[in-house]
Formats: sequence, structure tokens, C-alpha cells
Amino acid sequence: MLLAMDEERWDRAASGWWGRIASAWAVAFAGLHFYWALGGSWGLSVSAGPLAEERPGWFVAVGLWGVGLLCLVGGGLGWLLGRPWPRGLAGRAVKVLGWCVCAVLLVRGIAVEGLLLADTAGQEIAVSPEQRLWTLLLWNPWFLIGGLVFGLAARELGRSEGRGGGVVV
Repeated sequence: MLLAMDEERWDRAASGWWGRIASAWAVAFAGLHFYWALGGSWGLSVSAGPLAEERPGWFVAVGLWGVGLLCLVGGGLGWLLGRPWPRGLAGRAVKVLGWCVCAVLLVRGIAVEGLLLADTAGQEIAVSPEQRLWTLLLWNPWFLIGGLVFGLAARELGRSEGRGGGVVV
């Protein structure tokens, strides 16, 4: 009986960690995009190439501010994935959104990694060796980590629903 109480207490304490990590991942990525949108250049010139230097209005509005705002929405989703949810439509919607984010991030990371490693663009698209290295070693793993974290958070939400869930505070 005492062991069962300790296990239940541990489950409650550990529940939601992946959602919190997913939220932090998304907010960190949002912060980086806002830094770039405000004129910062660290890491952008290597990853975005000529767009980073030219900074056309559409790129700043959509690619930097827009993606940053989308990442903040992802941070909110991660936070929701870390909260106990009752069974029902709201819990299922959050869980499905978590799995969708997981899939998009994993597909993006794997597809770009594969394309760069296979050098499918050839001479059609100018990707400098520095851009390739930066993308292979930093950006694509970042997307893969985010996808895995959102997937684990969505999986954990289902498990917490199975334990009875709770009320959103």
C-alpha cells in the first residue's frame, strides 16, 4: 500500500515534464526568431543565406515574426500538453495537435537532413559548405529534438488521461 502511494505521488510529480520541455523548446525558438526579426544576425546568415543579408519585408514579416509567433503558439501547446486534462474533446484536440506538431517537426528535420546528405539539389541551389554544416549539425537536430519532445508530451498526455486526468488550472 505504501509503495503504491509513493508510485502514485511520483507519477503526479513526473507528469507533464515532456510538455514543459516542449514548451521551453518552442519559446526558445521563438526568442531566436524575434532576435533575428529585430536585426540580430548570429546564426541567420549561415542558415538563410542571401535572405539574411537582403532581409526582404516578406521574409522578416513571415519568416521571422510569423514563425516566432507560431513558435509561441507551440509553447502554449506544450504547456497544455504538460497539464492534466480530463477525457473528452479538449484533451483529444490537444493530444492530436501535439502529434501533428511532432510529425511536422520530424518530417522537416528528416527531409532536409536527407536532402542535404544526398546532395539532391546539386548545382541548382547554391548551398555553401558552411550552410550545409550548420544545418546538418544544428538546425535539423533542433527540429528532430522538438519533434521527439512534442511526441513524448502527446504520449504522456494520453497516459495521464488514463490515470484519471484532472482539471486545468
